[in-house]
Amino acid sequence: MKISFSPPHISEEAIQEVIDTLHSGWITTGPKTKLFEKNLTEYCGNKATLCVNSATFGLEHILRWFGVGKGDEVIIPAYTYCATANVVVHTGATPVMVDINGSDFNINVDAVEKAITPKTKVIIPVDIAGLPADYDAIKKIIIENKQQFLPTTENQKKLGRILVLSDSAHSFGAIYQEKRTGILADISVFSFHAVKNLTTAEGGAIALNLPEPFDNKSIYQELNILSLHGQSKDALAKTGTANWQYDVIDAGYKGNMTDIQASLGLIALKYYNSKTLPKRKAICMQYSEAFSKYDFFTLPPLIEKNRETSYHAYLLRIKNISETQRNQIMQEIFKRNIAVNVHFQPLPIFTAYKNRGYSITDFPVAFDNYSREISLPVYEDLTGEQTDFVINTVINATKKILNSK
Repeated sequence: MKISFSPPHISEEAIQEVIDTLHSGWITTGPKTKLFEKNLTEYCGNKATLCVNSATFGLEHILRWFGVGKGDEVIIPAYTYCATANVVVHTGATPVMVDINGSDFNINVDAVEKAITPKTKVIIPVDIAGLPADYDAIKKIIIENKQQFLPTTENQKKLGRILVLSDSAHSFGAIYQEKRTGILADISVFSFHAVKNLTTAEGGAIALNLPEPFDNKSIYQELNILSLHGQSKDALAKTGTANWQYDVIDAGYKGNMTDIQASLGLIALKYYNSKTLPKRKAICMQYSEAFSKYDFFTLPPLIEKNRETSYHAYLLRIKNISETQRNQIMQEIFKRNIAVNVHFQPLPIFTAYKNRGYSITDFPVAFDNYSREISLPVYEDLTGEQTDFVINTVINATKKILNSK
């Protein structure tokens, strides 16, 4: 038996939708992308949604729209994918890394509060593995620290406080306080990369949910223009007689989603609640039921009183082991043709951030979680038999390494 880590689920209906798009002659941003945006907005309940070519572009697009630049600070968790930090660096601002919770891998709110300075413009919580961060607590400390916020752009003045920009790359469909991701922060950014629950091969979406006096639909139009080189009209708007002429409002970027990608997304979203989430949940519950019988495992939180994960990834930890022993356990699992992973290597481990002065010793919880964590396969086409095989292999591999201590 050979088990991949997270292959995409592409149904025959999705394939036919892509074929329909190819036959239509409209393969770049067009009617299906606009329909996908509409459907995403209805699903999440936010105020407007812009589809883009990646979550990375979406995060950077918002930072630039908010006027983040040199001299500014953006608070992020040390435990996240590098894109969360890279986009801050690209703007010229400084990523201010803080430690995470020992319980759920998410950003530690107390650490966030201690890191806030007059230079702080944005906080980017990351919903690791699909479990929402503590957004109520984050909003509370932002309000409490409102007086030291120093706006330097019109958008910053209009908001009058730190922006909460959720890195929701993992958490599409997750629940917090009976609300779906997309309306938990001022702005949330989703990823539809090939390994995500809902995939468009590559792609992402910016879910706008800014408070008054912001007009989210107008901001959508502004962001849409800036994601297409600053053109006042996109390709769809230029169709028809005498619509060819357009202006360039500003020096924008290239970050649009295509109708080919949106075709995959439309079908994936259609079955997301009825098929995708229930199947992923069943796999994660099967893991937890099996691993709960052993006292050397720490199970990831899946459902709590006020939140439920999107079941994007299953982050299993083994108690009282070293990073080397974790790697040995993974090697034993690899020998049985099972692909496992680690989510994530903390940012200060990487050369790019060590060279910028960050040290992993400043983030002991992040390193501890990382050193003992193994991410197990979770995907729609994983069978019950395959899940059992993963479970038995992980248990046996762990026992073998623990017994050799």
